Amino acid sequence: MPASSISTATPDAVRRNARPYLHGPETAAMAAAVEAGQYGHGPQADLFEQELAHYLGVPDVVAVSSATVGIHLALQACGVGPGTEVIVPSQTFAATIQPIVALGAAPRFIDHAPGTLCVEPQAVREAITPATRAVLPVLYGGRPVDLSAIATELRSRNIHIVEDAAQAFGSRRTDQPARTTVYSFGPIKQLTALVGGAVVPRSGQEAETLRQMRFLGITSSQTDRIRTTTYSVRGPGLRGVLPDINAAVGRVQLARFNEVAALRTALWKAYAQALHGASGVALVDAGEDAVPFNCVVRVSGRDRVHRIMRDRGIGVGVHYPPNHLQPAFAQWTRPLPVTEQAAREILSLPFHPAMTPDDARWTAGALLDALAGRSAQ
Repeated sequence: MPASSISTATPDAVRRNARPYLHGPETAAMAAAVEAGQYGHGPQADLFEQELAHYLGVPDVVAVSSATVGIHLALQACGVGPGTEVIVPSQTFAATIQPIVALGAAPRFIDHAPGTLCVEPQAVREAITPATRAVLPVLYGGRPVDLSAIATELRSRNIHIVEDAAQAFGSRRTDQPARTTVYSFGPIKQLTALVGGAVVPRSGQEAETLRQMRFLGITSSQTDRIRTTTYSVRGPGLRGVLPDINAAVGRVQLARFNEVAALRTALWKAYAQALHGASGVALVDAGEDAVPFNCVVRVSGRDRVHRIMRDRGIGVGVHYPPNHLQPAFAQWTRPLPVTEQAAREILSLPFHPAMTPDDARWTAGALLDALAGRSAQ
C-alpha cells in the first residue's frame, strides 16, 4: 500500500503499542478458582506446571509469581551473589538487571548484535572474568539465542546460562547448552496469566531447589504444612508462588496458544512485507523460529518520528532505554557503542493479536509518511 494512501483516521487497534488478549473463558476460570477458595499455589498451579511441561516438551516447570522473581531464584540457585558477576546485555527491561543487583552481584553489561538486539557468543566470551558466575542472555522480541559455540568453555569455568525468555514463550528451540529458562506470563506477553512466570530448570535437583526457594525456603508443601504442627526452613527464599487464580487464566491461554502464535506470526509478516525495501527504516529481525513478541524498527531521527506518530494517536514506544546508562546502575557503566547507537534509533510499532494484517500495513504506511515528513492524506 503506498504510504500516501493512508487516511487521517487512526484504527482503534493501533492506538496502543500492546494490549492483553483474552479469549473469553478466562473470566469463568478465575471465578471457579475464587469459589474453590485456594488463593495461593494450589491445584490449578500444579496442573498449569504439568501442562506447560507437556507443551514445551521438558521434564518439569516451576511456576512463579513473575519472571523477575524467576530470574532472581534461578541466579541464586546457581550461586550468584556478592563477589560474582553476571554477563547481561544492557538492551533489556530493568527487570532483567534488578535481580542481579538484589543478590549483591555485579552486572557486566555487553553489546548486542545490531540486527537482532540479542547477544552473540563472541561478545559473551570477551566479557568473561574470573568473577563470572552466570550469563543472562535476553531473547529480545522472542528470538532464540544460541550459545552452543562457547558451551564447552562456559561449562569448564562453571558459568551457568540463565535465559531471560520473558518475550519468547512458544519460540522454537534447537539443541543448545544446558540452561535454565525463565518465561513471563505478564499482561501483554504471548501467553498471559495476567501476572506470573515460570522457570524451566536444568535438572530435577534444581526444580526441587526452586520450589523450596519460591516459598521462603520452606521444604514442605502447603498441603503438608496444614496437616502437621511444624515445618522446616532450610535455605534462602522469597514469596514467589503463582496464585491459583492466575494459573487458571494461564491454563485457558495455553489451551489456545497456537491460535495466538498464528495471529502474531501473521502480523509480523504483514509488517515485514509492508516495510521490505523501504528507505530509512530497518526491521529488527525476530528470526524464523520466534513467536514474535513485538515489532521493532530502527530509524534515524527516531524522536521526531516518535512524536509525529504519537500525535496521530499511534501507540509507538521505545523498548528499552539501555540499562548501563541508568542512574541505578551507574557504577557498572562501560562503553557500549552498538547499544548506544541502537538506543537512539529503535522504535516499537503497535503489535498485539487484536490487530489485523491490514492494521499493520496501515501503521507501516504511517511510519513511512512520518519518515518522509509527509502529513496524513
